Amino acid sequence: MTRILSRRTILASLAVLLAILPATGAASGQAPTNSGAPHMKVRDLYPLVTTPALADVRDFYVGHFGFEVAFEASWFLYLVGPGEDGTRGATLAFMHPDHPSNPPGPETFNGLGMILTVEVRDAAAVFERLEGGNAPIVHPLTDEAWGQRRFMTRDPAGVLVDVVEQIAPAEGFWDRYMIQE
Repeated sequence: MTRILSRRTILASLAVLLAILPATGAASGQAPTNSGAPHMKVRDLYPLVTTPALADVRDFYVGHFGFEVAFEASWFLYLVGPGEDGTRGATLAFMHPDHPSNPPGPETFNGLGMILTVEVRDAAAVFERLEGGNAPIVHPLTDEAWGQRRFMTRDPAGVLVDVVEQIAPAEGFWDRYMIQE
């Protein structure tokens, strides 16, 4: 338990991580610039969502996305998703508002301002499975001009879950957004 409680201070959104990776060069395999700072060894990185609906979010991610419960208590839930080729995938954590450590904030999540992006190989297959499993679909399966096939659902805590598959963007779509050097 001590290990999980100490890790709860690492508050980050996977969507933010995905947005940061291209900027650091990590997505392209380039070494990030380091201005002399020592490298930090990150053991895990996950969003921590405050919600009283722990059992419901557990059932949502286990049932619809194949996550496993790595730790569960009446006040905390830590889930591990399946990775590609049998590896450990993404992790998620949820905390009850009555968490016994009484951390400063965070307030109970109200469903606004967060998107959890889940990248998969076949968004259409996941869409069919979730729609057939009665997950709420809040944005239909769509091929987006910027290069994603995606749909959105919402978990019982109110987190908007954006399921994406990378596809080819419409020709010329990104040209107007590129930084000219």
